[in-house]
Amino acid sequence: MRQLIGSGTRWEPIVGYSRAVRAGNMVFVSGTTATGPDGRVVGVGDAGAQTRQALENIRAALAKAGARLEDVVRTRIYVTDISRWDAIGRVHGEFFADIRPATSMVEVRALIDPDMLVEIEADAIISTG
Repeated sequence: MRQLIGSGTRWEPIVGYSRAVRAGNMVFVSGTTATGPDGRVVGVGDAGAQTRQALENIRAALAKAGARLEDVVRTRIYVTDISRWDAIGRVHGEFFADIRPATSMVEVRALIDPDMLVEIEADAIISTG
């Protein structure tokens, strides 16, 4: 079984990707940013707010795939300014304090929109028991 989950962002058809892909009991969520339902960046200038929105977007993609945050085993966090790690990390911790997935936080030169400060990927394994 392969299920493609879209988010409706303008980049998906241009680049040719899905917000998430479920294959069997595994779900892979693409790099997710702080875009709101209108496609605009939420929390411009606020790395913590952007982290929160990105994780809410991940939660929504997981739900469409039949998964939950509790199924997440790995996240990857890309940031444009590593000095903001504390604000970003604290919000990640609010979502994953008890789940504790493997994670990385890496500084990158830029994201697709200059207002974007954070992009997060997530991998999940849906428990069968």
